[in-house]
Amino acid sequence: MWKLAAAAGCLGLIGLARSQYERKALSVETVEISSDKIQRERTLVFLSDLHDNEFGPDNVRLKKAIDHIHPDGVLSGGDILVSKRRADLRTALSLFSYLTARYPVYCGNGNHESRLAWKRGTYGDLYERYRRALMSMGAVCLEDSSAMLGPDIRITGLDLDARFYKKIFFGKKARMGETYVERKVGRAAKGDVFQILLAHSPLYFSEYARWGADLTLAGHYHGGTIRIPRLGGVMTPQYQFFLPECAGTFRRGEKIMVVSRGLGTHSINIRINNKPQLVVLKLRPQKAAGAAGIGGADGSHNV
Repeated sequence: MWKLAAAAGCLGLIGLARSQYERKALSVETVEISSDKIQRERTLVFLSDLHDNEFGPDNVRLKKAIDHIHPDGVLSGGDILVSKRRADLRTALSLFSYLTARYPVYCGNGNHESRLAWKRGTYGDLYERYRRALMSMGAVCLEDSSAMLGPDIRITGLDLDARFYKKIFFGKKARMGETYVERKVGRAAKGDVFQILLAHSPLYFSEYARWGADLTLAGHYHGGTIRIPRLGGVMTPQYQFFLPECAGTFRRGEKIMVVSRGLGTHSINIRINNKPQLVVLKLRPQKAAGAAGIGGADGSHNV
């Protein structure tokens, strides 16, 4: 019996050591997307779920990785900070200060940014201070609003209500009515404009696609914490198990959703076979590139 206990203890220590390594092992991964709505090639970087994590002092490795890509824009899908009985803006604002000085930056909210506004009794005016700081740097804050990136790409940020983030366990997810997204953010882009939607939870891809999002960018699930080959992520922060939408690229007809594994953790500080992910989006005109896919010439690499 003691041998089994010792073996289990060793495996646990190995797992913890591996998790500690992976939490700082930044992986840069490219997704290629083509559409006849896109007029010219662009490279965008998608950040999600940093949760105050740092890759080197003051996130120097993350900054260098983004500078190496030299994107046409940086999109933030939210949860860059942590709001859980406390909140500290320093890591998030330091990163955005650096990025806005170099690139156009578009910021959507996750549940942690939104919680600052939902629970003013706990956080006071911290959300307003955070938003004002971002705007003073030149970031575009997409709080149920939209902005254009050139004449052919529209970026919309959807602030989901708190009920869509509640723990699910083995119950049912909160229902999102057919008109919910339009009531929150207005109508999707029409005609020849490529519509990007920043929607932190990937659980409602059908509703996002029905609204008109050509590309939905989501996160929230941290890749499922522990990823098992063929089975995917084990558990989401909402206590769903082996949910396919934990990470990856998904399609519904011509509509696409990219779900980031995120850059950090909180509460459950474990990552196994699940390196933090910096997503690089290669947007190309349909005639210049084939159908949407993962990887492409840039592939993926660790930083």
